[in-house]
Amino acid sequence: MQLKRFSFLQRLIINMITLLALAGLFQQGLYVQNLWNAFMAAAILGVLNVFVRPVLQILSLPLTFFTFGLFSFVVNAAVLWMTSWFVGPGFQFTSFGWAILISLIMSLVNAILSDFFSR
Repeated sequence: MQLKRFSFLQRLIINMITLLALAGLFQQGLYVQNLWNAFMAAAILGVLNVFVRPVLQILSLPLTFFTFGLFSFVVNAAVLWMTSWFVGPGFQFTSFGWAILISLIMSLVNAILSDFFSR
């Protein structure tokens, strides 16, 4: 069985919808001003995931090893935090803890959707 991979555009749309839903669900932790900011955040997140996240994962490999992989959520949260810095005031987290929680949920959503659509 061949595993189906999402295209960049499909992943962008999934991340945009997920960010909007999480901003509505967790209003005290994540602020998304409008649809355009959610789109920009998803696009920048996609670019950072391609270029920056692999470097951060390699640099944090010892910590990830000693935490049995849990530090990877901190790396994901750092990439989300960088995304909020690039997008600006229209996409903000109230704390890094919220970025970790949002990255955990986004990872779960992406894993579930990838598994569902690969069948």
